[in-house]
Amino acid sequence: MLTPSKPSGYGSSDSTFYPLVILGAGMGGIGMACQLKDRLGFDQFRIFERQSGIGGTWWINRYPGIACDIPAIFYSFSFYQNPNWTSFFPCGEEILRYQQSVVEKYQLIDKIQLNSDVTLCQWDDVNNEWTITVRNLIPGIGDLSAAERQKLAAVEGPESVYVSTEKVRCKVLVSAVGGLVEPRGWPSNVTGQEAFSGEVFHSARWNDDADLSGKNILVVGTGCTAAQLVPKLLTEKGAKRVTQVMREAPWVVPRIIPPLGEEGWSKHAPKLFNTIPGSMNLVRKLVAAQIDATFTYFGASKFSQQAREKLRQELLDHLYKTAPKKYHQILTPNYDVGCKRRIFDTDWYPSLADPRIELTTLALKSVNSNSAILAPSQKTHPSETHKGEKEIPCDVIILANGFEVSNWFHPLEVVGLNGESLNSVFGKRGGPQMYKGTALDGFPNFAVLFGPNSFSGHSSVILGLENQIGHAIQLISPLLQNDAFKIDLKREAALSYNQETQAALKTMVWNSGGCTSWYLSGDGHNSVNYP
Repeated sequence: MLTPSKPSGYGSSDSTFYPLVILGAGMGGIGMACQLKDRLGFDQFRIFERQSGIGGTWWINRYPGIACDIPAIFYSFSFYQNPNWTSFFPCGEEILRYQQSVVEKYQLIDKIQLNSDVTLCQWDDVNNEWTITVRNLIPGIGDLSAAERQKLAAVEGPESVYVSTEKVRCKVLVSAVGGLVEPRGWPSNVTGQEAFSGEVFHSARWNDDADLSGKNILVVGTGCTAAQLVPKLLTEKGAKRVTQVMREAPWVVPRIIPPLGEEGWSKHAPKLFNTIPGSMNLVRKLVAAQIDATFTYFGASKFSQQAREKLRQELLDHLYKTAPKKYHQILTPNYDVGCKRRIFDTDWYPSLADPRIELTTLALKSVNSNSAILAPSQKTHPSETHKGEKEIPCDVIILANGFEVSNWFHPLEVVGLNGESLNSVFGKRGGPQMYKGTALDGFPNFAVLFGPNSFSGHSSVILGLENQIGHAIQLISPLLQNDAFKIDLKREAALSYNQETQAALKTMVWNSGGCTSWYLSGDGHNSVNYP
């Protein structure tokens, strides 16, 4: 049984010691724990998870249509492959079950403490260890966003959120909190939220109790989540009408057709993988090679530019063949392919032919009790600017507008040597940065998974994650084997690596492709992609 929010039993001035603490029980935390056991035979660790279940993003995201947009045979651990995927692109629930099977296989259940909000990690240079503040939550409260928890505590008192606070010490700290954690809130430039009488929620905090049948729904956003969600609002939830607000048209790529086709894959692949040794590993490598070959689209070379242009024409052909003609203009992106994350989907374009769906580049300006006002903005397509303000009936607003990415580790505070916080160092150095996305000088005995500049932008994040786990284990092994008591990165190494990384990124399409994306900060610093 997973350990729920459970205080150590010591007084508030006491603390519990673990040789190693992992923050987060998603793919990163689970993978790290497995490899500590596999590679080092080490199991003296504790995993703290704020949410009420394991799985990270696959636990908390439950919107209709959620699925993996990378083939699952590649979006899974190399050390624990699954021969029984029911689909090439399985639903989120199946991926969550896979994670749970990994936890069971590696006997991690008793190592995980749920409903535990780690708010502060502070380095103790006298004792060469980390002191961690853990606020134990009422079960389920950790599934709320930080803003929602703060609001609840302010209105109903801290006791409505927190059970107790405990101190934990550790020799080694590993962060696996991820980068896309806190959903963006209500758009600050949109007025009238208090007057709106309907439901408002973020796609990453789906409200299962909301009755969407026969409702007029407004969806803010046209990213990967929205592309999966919008078609299901009609086919599964029975919405009366869906209006989707788009700021910038995405590039949409048809999903990879698996060997044997979708139906053939689901029927025959499990039999093949369970009977022929090595077949699953071979197919995994072939899929990985096919996906990784698309990296050629992101560079600055003449070859990359030609490849992008060829892909651009292919994707425009796909748009013209599958999306309604009335939307061709506003759905044609005005930036390079790959500048922001592409949508891998085959359902969204065709769903736009449904007369109950309206796609618009008019911006959400304000809301009233049961309606929304849309109006032209700087991002409105020229073909729609003449429309002026438009009032539409609105019963439910679904925010699919992404996540807060300006502050890494937010709302967690990590304080290293000399009492300086991680985000303070990031600010002084021009943006979030770490050596190989994993370590930073001034923060000893600390390793990060899914850190700055560790995302490929085109491939399975699990591949990069396993590489980072390897770096982290190499870094902390001497500490766990008592060959060292403190390991810190050299400042020169960190600065040099970041300079090289940012210089390389300037030539990549993510930085120079002409789009607005969460990859870049306001001053153009890219703390997301790995070049």
